[in-house]
Amino acid sequence: MSELLEPTVLLLGLVVGIGAFVQSSIGFGIAVVSAPAIVVLRPDLMPVSLLVCAIFLPAVQLLIGPRTISWRPLAWSLAVRFTATPLGVLVVALTSADVIALFVGVLILITVLVSVVAVEVRPTRLNAMAAGAISGVSGTAAAIGGPFMALVLQHEPPNRLRATLAAFFVFGTGAGLVGLAIAGQVSAEQLRVSLVWLPFVVLGYLAAGPVRARLSGFVLRLIVLGFCVVASVGVIAQTLL
Repeated sequence: MSELLEPTVLLLGLVVGIGAFVQSSIGFGIAVVSAPAIVVLRPDLMPVSLLVCAIFLPAVQLLIGPRTISWRPLAWSLAVRFTATPLGVLVVALTSADVIALFVGVLILITVLVSVVAVEVRPTRLNAMAAGAISGVSGTAAAIGGPFMALVLQHEPPNRLRATLAAFFVFGTGAGLVGLAIAGQVSAEQLRVSLVWLPFVVLGYLAAGPVRARLSGFVLRLIVLGFCVVASVGVIAQTLL
């Protein structure tokens, strides 16, 4: 029990709490904020400890918050994500964390660039399916799957964006955890640490309440795009340093 309360675990719990605050405000972010720190300080906890938190927070959001979900994009993306999840499990078993993180960081930057400069990303069937496919691999292997679906949903009203992403995380992350468990990639220590982090997740969610009430759709889109850029640059820098 004492090792669960060691300073590193508690520090990472604080980081996860900050990520929960960000996700509760804009719809995603717990993994993007937390994953780089966890990979550096306790890589043995990735991705399972973070995935448990990443499924707990959206479950709370759906139980307590608005449930105005965009069902069609959600169904299209989840159908493909479930199919791609086994590939993500295989990546965890065969590939280093640095390679996965670098791939995800570059992919996020490309997606943002396409959204801002070249093509207007809308919640079409093709875009939702592409986001589901990418998230099935990256969400399972690196616990980072939210930015791709967030970009697809960026023009949705704030409550609908957050609720749709929450449902996407609950079902998609759940499938990833089941796949990792079947493949023997889940340890008891990872699960115990995730339980230590859950109170930090709750605190982050509660602290974000006043912020959620003040975000307009335009401001939310700017934050989503800007946060994607910052997060991807951070992930890339972390893997190259």
